[in-house]
Amino acid sequence: MSRHNDQRLADILAAAAAIEDHVSRGGLDDGLVFDAVRIRLLEIGEAVKAIDRGLLAHEPDVPWVDIAAMRNHLAHRYFDTAHAIVQATITEDLPPLVAAVERLLEETTRRRL
Repeated sequence: MSRHNDQRLADILAAAAAIEDHVSRGGLDDGLVFDAVRIRLLEIGEAVKAIDRGLLAHEPDVPWVDIAAMRNHLAHRYFDTAHAIVQATITEDLPPLVAAVERLLEETTRRRL
């Protein structure tokens, strides 16, 4: 696997960690926290769009297309972004995504050895 994929996977993990840090400082009703989380979710979607589809196929239970679509929504329809959707994404979708990305990163590292 290319270094490019590794970097993008690491970007996802860094953005997820930043989201966790942001929400530990306050809820999404705080505009700064909401904006910070929204940007990090956008970064995750951007990273997903840049990862090789063949690699993503190793984690078929992750809705990669939906993650990229959310990025587009966050980037282009920011006034239409519901706090409840962002909260559900953080609590329900982010943990399994992080676990899948960690497995992919481990797999790419193992393949290089």
